[in-house]
Amino acid sequence: MSDGATARGSATEREEARKIAEGLEHLSGFGNEHTSEAVPGALPVGRNSPQRAPLGLYAEQLSGSAFTEPRAENRRSWLYRIRPSAAHPAFTRTGNGALRSAPFTQTVPDPNRLRWNPLPEPAEGTDFLAGLWTLGGNGDVTQRSGMAVHLYHADASMRRVLSDADGELLIVPERGGLLLRTEFGLLHVEPGHIALIPRGVRFRVELLDETARGYVCENYGAPFRLPDLGPIGANGLANARDFRAPVAAYEDVEGPVEVVNKFCGNLWAATYDHSPLDVVAWHGNHVPYAYDLRRFNVMGTISYDHPDPSIFTVLTSPSDTPGLAGVDFVVFAPRWLVGEDTFRPPYFHRNVMSEYMGLIEGAYDAKTAGEGGFVPGGGSLHNMMSAHGPDRETFDRASAAELRPQKIDDGLAFMFETRWPVSLTPQAARADHLQQGYDDVWQGLERHFRPLH
Repeated sequence: MSDGATARGSATEREEARKIAEGLEHLSGFGNEHTSEAVPGALPVGRNSPQRAPLGLYAEQLSGSAFTEPRAENRRSWLYRIRPSAAHPAFTRTGNGALRSAPFTQTVPDPNRLRWNPLPEPAEGTDFLAGLWTLGGNGDVTQRSGMAVHLYHADASMRRVLSDADGELLIVPERGGLLLRTEFGLLHVEPGHIALIPRGVRFRVELLDETARGYVCENYGAPFRLPDLGPIGANGLANARDFRAPVAAYEDVEGPVEVVNKFCGNLWAATYDHSPLDVVAWHGNHVPYAYDLRRFNVMGTISYDHPDPSIFTVLTSPSDTPGLAGVDFVVFAPRWLVGEDTFRPPYFHRNVMSEYMGLIEGAYDAKTAGEGGFVPGGGSLHNMMSAHGPDRETFDRASAAELRPQKIDDGLAFMFETRWPVSLTPQAARADHLQQGYDDVWQGLERHFRPLH
């Protein structure tokens, strides 16, 4: 990049991007067979690949699943674009920066409870891609299994375009709004929202504020879907109609554009002579989407006991074992606590699943906030069977609290929960913002046992 003003983007550019973001239309529904065209007549009628596609466009299928997967599992979209994706020069390796991929073999999986402060401020001119910092993960990108936990901190809009062949990217903003320009159109997300970019979809991230910070779950495995509701019934948790997909919008831009492809754990780059975000129309179900976490319909107890955190699952990536997720995305959204004779914060437990928790805003009801505590932009890792739960201060307060109805609405936390241990990257294991003495939050939990005889 050239000078700082160009790298960071001017206030005028951010203002223009925000006006675009706030005026966006969208399509509603999760997993729908959507159709959209930016120019009337761009979508062919009655067939996917006619001899001559309308308006001189090229027809192209983007497959997010194998052709022969069951219909209910199949993910694919047809794109009608100005140039086919095949029209590009060779890719060459480029630097990975702080981005890492599974298998994570450079450190030994750690059974200790760990917690990090937010990422430090980015160097001037850092865009979303350059600002990605990998904490750890599991599985193997070449086997399409497992996941990775990344964080990002950026102060510049992307001028280049990114796609990820290794997995889908679940983006969780914590600071600063984002305008996502994708092959399918534009999405707007703010802190408290999430965005999902499917495997292989090209996109660019533009900042709506001076800086942007947040979390990313890279899911190498089966695509995220809504969890089954079981005895809950037909409604509840994340409602399908609240997910927003983009309407078609294209760039007809001639000139050099850098395109970066994440492939088998490494970044590869090529310079196109046109923008690859040139899709004029599309239809299908392999599409990006956004969701407002405050629309999550929380289910919980109205009698006694704290429900298992699985009741807060927004999205799940299933594995070959029913009910055992490759990764779940869980949100602790605003809710009422009314349980009688109940310790209302999350209980002490050990879990076969591994849990990475982040905080979007406010405080989490099982942890002390403030400096040195669990703060927005920070995160904690409790690997499988690591004992954890409320800290001493929370335990003492909740054990003595008057049990009247209580509204929890002063924080928004989430969790990436995965079937396998999360192995750290060396940069995460040695990070200056790794909190020392996290175990101390459970010190001072007194002995209260009093035998009856």
